[in-house]
Amino acid sequence: MSVETSLKYDRDYVSKFSESRQEPAWLSELRLRALELAQQLPMPKPDKTKIDKWNLTEFNHLSTAEESADLPEQVKALIGDEEAGNLLVIRNGNVAHSSVTEELASQGVIFTDFVTAAQKHGDLLQKYFMKEAVSIDENRLTAIHAALVTNGAFIYVPKNVELKTPLQAIYFHDDEQTGLVNHVIIAAEDNSSVTYVENYLSTNENSESVANIVSEVFAGSGAKVVYGAVDNLAKGMTSYISRRGRAGRDARIEWALGQLNDGNTVSDNTTHLVGDGSFTDTKTVNIGQGDQKQNFVAQIFHHGKSSEGYILTHGVMKDSASSIFNGITKIEHGATKSNGEQTERVLMLSEKARGDANPILLIDEDDVTAGHAASVGRIDPIQLFYLMSRGISKAEAERLIIHGFLGPVVNEMPLESVKKRLVEVIERKVR
Repeated sequence: MSVETSLKYDRDYVSKFSESRQEPAWLSELRLRALELAQQLPMPKPDKTKIDKWNLTEFNHLSTAEESADLPEQVKALIGDEEAGNLLVIRNGNVAHSSVTEELASQGVIFTDFVTAAQKHGDLLQKYFMKEAVSIDENRLTAIHAALVTNGAFIYVPKNVELKTPLQAIYFHDDEQTGLVNHVIIAAEDNSSVTYVENYLSTNENSESVANIVSEVFAGSGAKVVYGAVDNLAKGMTSYISRRGRAGRDARIEWALGQLNDGNTVSDNTTHLVGDGSFTDTKTVNIGQGDQKQNFVAQIFHHGKSSEGYILTHGVMKDSASSIFNGITKIEHGATKSNGEQTERVLMLSEKARGDANPILLIDEDDVTAGHAASVGRIDPIQLFYLMSRGISKAEAERLIIHGFLGPVVNEMPLESVKKRLVEVIERKVR
């Protein structure tokens, strides 16, 4: 029997919610249009993963938890000294901390939460919000997201501004009954650069809730965006995550994603290389444990000539977890001289676990280069024997091999504090 997907929120609720946030008319109208679509559109259908019994639509919208002025210890541990000046912390959908250095503000950089962006930068937000990268009518979950998005981050970098200091956002959820509906927009104008890192944490181990997360990245001509993320939502959180990017001429978008949720997850990371000479590199690490079900898609569409796209996915499967890893490279007609390469590797730690790696090449142009590789297997017994012959225990040897296997993604994390956190999460999951 399928989970009921009708929403308990009507037009009156959505209108009053938007009004309470002092949102511009265009956003209120978009929310109401999305609400109508949410009742009509089908659910997404991830390849080889049945989500008809997953709860992705039933959740409390707004938190009623009392907010503390002090940041939780889990959040403080993620904040490094260097990044503290440009930091956004959102707890249960509400801003707990927001700071931007004078240097960034004087350059015209905007780094704020979604609510403030709608109030103070409405015209700029309208230019990017759910138009090109993600649309409200893709499926029921994107429509629900548009109708009920609660908060998130908005980053705007003007032309020719190159940020040397990373921007960091932390989304912490400890109201266990409330859903997490979060939206991130990064707009880097021509010849600009920005590094952004986010962390998702929740505490609902036993109670059920929903995360509906969308990120949109826009890199103008000659711009560079580095996007790092560590997803560490608890077992009770069922997640739908969509991260999309569009790169202009000679632009670069680099993804380093630690997808380490404990609950069932559907994740889509898609980049469109629109301009000639555009580039993207997607590195993803995942660990499946317990009985969780996961579906990951990493895909790159080459539209521009001489565009380059790389996908590297490393997954570790244990217990009776099951994950699908689909890598898709699509080179469109006219994207001559393009190069697309991808690798999916899955390390199996249990006979009951399942990891399915599927590299897919879709080529509509002759004068291109494309390649793929995939492997699913157990820990190499020769490596294990070598380490144990040096006096290392079997458990410690396995741990070292796993860390080495996941290293290519972990080492790409742009903040030391976040890299440390990622290593800690991996350590907890593999021990």
